[in-house]
Amino acid sequence: MKVEERPGMRVTRLVHYLLFTLFLLSVSAVSFAQIGISVSFGPPPIPVYEQPICPGDGYIWTPGYWAWDGNEYYWVPGTWVIAPEVGFLWTPGYWGWDGFAFVFHEGYWGPHIGYYGGINYGFGYFGHGYEGGHWDRGHFFYNRSVNNVNTNFVRNVYDVRVTNINTNRVSFNGGNGGINDRPTSEEESFSRERHIPPVAAQTQHVQAARDNRDLHASANQGRPPVAATQRPGAFNAPRSAVHPNELPPLERPAAPNTGNPNLDQRYQEQQQKLYATQNQERQKLQQQHELEHQNLNQQTFNPARTQQLEQRHQQQTQQMQQRHVQQQQNLQQRQQPSRQPHR
Repeated sequence: MKVEERPGMRVTRLVHYLLFTLFLLSVSAVSFAQIGISVSFGPPPIPVYEQPICPGDGYIWTPGYWAWDGNEYYWVPGTWVIAPEVGFLWTPGYWGWDGFAFVFHEGYWGPHIGYYGGINYGFGYFGHGYEGGHWDRGHFFYNRSVNNVNTNFVRNVYDVRVTNINTNRVSFNGGNGGINDRPTSEEESFSRERHIPPVAAQTQHVQAARDNRDLHASANQGRPPVAATQRPGAFNAPRSAVHPNELPPLERPAAPNTGNPNLDQRYQEQQQKLYATQNQERQKLQQQHELEHQNLNQQTFNPARTQQLEQRHQQQTQQMQQRHVQQQQNLQQRQQPSRQPHR
């Protein structure tokens, strides 16, 4: 006997089907999220390190942490990252114990600081919330009591002392030896807000750390040689300076010794003149960069505009450095023939 299917029955079956599909997807998502990031033993303690100076307005500190490459832990140095949007803050990732293994919870950008395991990452991230600064009128204001800020580039600063700081430097929540902490109801509500995953600079930073053998726990025994960087990826290879004050100091030229006192004196005067001129050019370009940063800080923070300014400053600094090297080489070549012994 054929039973006629009514419209209400079809709707009910469709709802049941959709609910079952969502259930399977949720189970698959949970299983996938734990594959490759579940570890039977916890990471080393977080090392104590100094924070590099803040590069400029709109940069947010992202603390260093221990990541897992499938075989062992490796250190991802803390670094300053330009916020992807005005008003967004960084909630660090953390290792948590789920009763069977240590599972890593990825960090994210959002309008509020969410739960990061109650872990003391330092520099304003002392277990819950963030004491390092806040957004106001389109700019991030830095608390200098917990952040290293250059006031020549960043004027939006304040000083508020932080007391009763959790000094436990473990890097996981729960399990054998870890802290026992739970999110507050407010932090749970923040977890449901719109979030942005780590930006490209952060993912590249993590990959570079993974490729650096010195940052692996087996090589550094929990004491990474580079614990923090001023900008993402600066630890993996020498990074071009963005501003003149990031260049190594100019070396004073050695006193010439040709055997001719008059020539030696003339060469030395030329060398000292070039040294003084190049130092003045560095100072002038540095002042120009600081002024441009101050002018930009008076406008509403714009990540793209900030990035463009930093790229232009880096290009100007590189061009100046290359020009100075060429000038030094030219001076040496002009002096070289006269140093040849007479026959």
